[in-house]
Amino acid sequence: MITIIRISKGKGPFYEVDCSNGESLRVSEDLLVRFRLLKGKEVTEEELTEIKKSSGFDIGLQQAMNYISYQLRSEKEVRTYLKDKEINLEDRHLVVQRLKELNLLDDRTYGESYLRTQIRLGDKGPSVISQQLKQKGLSEEVIQEVMPLYTEEQQFDVGYHTAEKALRRFQGKSHKEMMQKLSLHLMQKGFRQPVIQLILDELPTDRDDEEENAALQKEGQRLLRRHQRLPLNKRKMKIKQGLYQKGFALDAIQQFLDEEVMDE
Repeated sequence: MITIIRISKGKGPFYEVDCSNGESLRVSEDLLVRFRLLKGKEVTEEELTEIKKSSGFDIGLQQAMNYISYQLRSEKEVRTYLKDKEINLEDRHLVVQRLKELNLLDDRTYGESYLRTQIRLGDKGPSVISQQLKQKGLSEEVIQEVMPLYTEEQQFDVGYHTAEKALRRFQGKSHKEMMQKLSLHLMQKGFRQPVIQLILDELPTDRDDEEENAALQKEGQRLLRRHQRLPLNKRKMKIKQGLYQKGFALDAIQQFLDEEVMDE
C-alpha cells in the first residue's frame, strides 16, 4: 500500500499530493474530492495509477477552460496551449473532445467571430483573412463556409477606408503611380481586383495640372541631384526615364527638361 504523506496548495487551482513511494502528483480540488484524498490515506498501486490517469485530463481541462474563458479559441490554439503546458497527447485529445461536447470549442463559431471582428476593426480583405484563419488551424472546408459572410459591400467599405488612409502617403506621386501604389496596397491587404477597381473609381483621386506639376517638379529635382555628375545627354536620358517610370506624361517631362536641364 502507498500512503499519502502530504497535501499542499500548489499554483493556481491545483494541489500537490506527496506519496510515501516518493511520487508527487498535481491534482485539482475536484479530484481530491472524487478520490477522497487525505493525508494518511492508503491507496493501492492500481488506485494511484487511476488517480494519475485522471489528473492529466483533469488538469488539462481546467487549464483549457481558463484559457478559453478570456476569448474564443480555435482547436489548434487550444491544442498548442495544452502542449506548452506539458499535457500529454492522449489527454490533449480527451480535453478537446470534452470541450466540443460542452459546445465550448467550435472552429466554425470561432471563424465567424474572427471574421466579424476583422470586418469591424481591421483593414484586411478576404484573401488575407482566409490565410489568417488557415494559420489558426481552421480547415479549408470551414473557411469556405465562413468567408461568404464577408459580403462584397463590406469589402468595399473596409477597402475604401484602407485606401483613404494610404492615399495620404502617396500624394507626392504622379497620378498614375499613385493609382498603381494604391492598387498594390489593397492587393497586399487581401482585396481582389474587382473590388479594388470599384474602390479606385470612387476615391477622390482626380488632380489638377498644378498638383501634377508640383509632383513632377519634386521628383524631377530629386533625379537632378542624383544624376548631376553625369554628362548632359546621359543626365537628360536618366531623368527622362525616371520620370516616365514614375507615371508622368512625356510632354510634361520634356517641358521640365527644357526648363531645368539647360543646354551646355
